[in-house]
Amino acid sequence: MAKLLYSATMSLDGFIAGPGGDMSWLTELIGPNPTVDDVISRIGALLVGNRTFRGDDPHKGTPSEGKPFGGGWSGSQFVLTHNPPAADVPGVTFVGDLDSGVAAAKAAAGEKYVNVLGASTARQCLEAGVLDEVLVFVAPVLLGDGVRLFDFPGEATVRLEPVSVSQVAMAVSLWYRVAR
Repeated sequence: MAKLLYSATMSLDGFIAGPGGDMSWLTELIGPNPTVDDVISRIGALLVGNRTFRGDDPHKGTPSEGKPFGGGWSGSQFVLTHNPPAADVPGVTFVGDLDSGVAAAKAAAGEKYVNVLGASTARQCLEAGVLDEVLVFVAPVLLGDGVRLFDFPGEATVRLEPVSVSQVAMAVSLWYRVAR
């Protein structure tokens, strides 16, 4: 059965996007990364938050703009939103609640990962007890403000078990399993 994996690149001070969802800081850091390549090959579907789906793109202004992982992945995407666009978007299904989104994404992913994209969606998955793993690429930059990896104030402590740690180029990857 599919597992839910939240993956993101984070600044050293804990932000996955700058103020207003700005992802331009990430553009210069995108490059060859064997861990990313491995993860992409193991993704069967995406569960994407609405802000992430409609948000800034580190590939803006390039032929890769608007494509998951800059065009390095294709497959079924499930976007959580209460306001789907009027026109259909090829390869994208809009879902109105987390439970149906998770179920649909898991069915589409088969034995592969459902990659969760978006801090709010990841938090909702964690709170619902359906998030299985977290993969964070820590980038050598301080953003100072923006969207945090997890904004989880006042909630219970969540224990994570290490899966792997590696360094590629300038980023360090930290892979964890959510302890149950």
